[in-house]
Amino acid sequence: MTPNGAPAITTNGLSKRFGQRKAVDGLNITIPSGTIAGFVGPNGAGKTTTIRMLLGLVRPSEGGATILGRSLSDPQSYLPRVGALVDAPTFYPSLSGRTNLEVLAQLSGLPISRVADVLKTVELTDRAKDPAVRYSHGMKQRLGLAMALLPDPELLIVDEPANGLDPLGIIQLRDLLRRLRDQGKTIFMSSHLLGELEQIADWLVVLNEGRSLFCGPASDLLKRRRELVADADDSTQLELVASIARDAGYSVSREGLSLRIACPIDFAQELDRRVRQAGGTGAVTHVREASLEENFLSMLRADA
Repeated sequence: MTPNGAPAITTNGLSKRFGQRKAVDGLNITIPSGTIAGFVGPNGAGKTTTIRMLLGLVRPSEGGATILGRSLSDPQSYLPRVGALVDAPTFYPSLSGRTNLEVLAQLSGLPISRVADVLKTVELTDRAKDPAVRYSHGMKQRLGLAMALLPDPELLIVDEPANGLDPLGIIQLRDLLRRLRDQGKTIFMSSHLLGELEQIADWLVVLNEGRSLFCGPASDLLKRRRELVADADDSTQLELVASIARDAGYSVSREGLSLRIACPIDFAQELDRRVRQAGGTGAVTHVREASLEENFLSMLRADA
């Protein structure tokens, strides 16, 4: 929570039409402060439009939102406390990273002392004197984040920050965002890299066709699709387990010498007991948690 007791972001029926098409459709989400919130959805789901509305770049057709305790209708009351990177960062290519930041600080009325701080935060101090044109893609992304961090924002909004980064760049970005969260900042980031969000996000918003399919702790979404898996050394043992599970009213699918049983996870102990009573000794059951990608695809299919 922010000092005034409000979540970092709350939307209430937020909508945006472009002609007859509704890019965002009655969106109701809440983002707690001090979290890394992942914003995920297929291309055209409305993620970028939502972000642009939150930043006052696009006016909503209906509904509203509260950002850092202030109304979306009064962006000047909250934007000084928000940092954003929503497009590829742009620089004066012939100027050094440090000079680019100093120019931006002067234009924004921010203290020049912030430049050294943000260079250290994004780990560019050693390359601060190099012209921006010589920076790698990952370094340019970090310089863009340094620009967004100049006002020392409470809320950082980033749109697909890992686009085009190599594995090392993604790891560095992940570490940076975690450090910012640990400083008490809220990070709201859209991404199509579901495996990356699974590793870093505390909170998730799943968007499809402008509507929220899920908004809550990332762990809650991952727990939604647990299943019981039984492994055995031979088909006889496997058929015994399958028969007992089906008799209990659960569907079973087989993959090689494994069974996937659609049942409550707390049925596992009861299943093991019944298998032993029936003379089964070679089957092992365990819980399998679906990945974020599997959960995401399942939600999209259910929404189709």
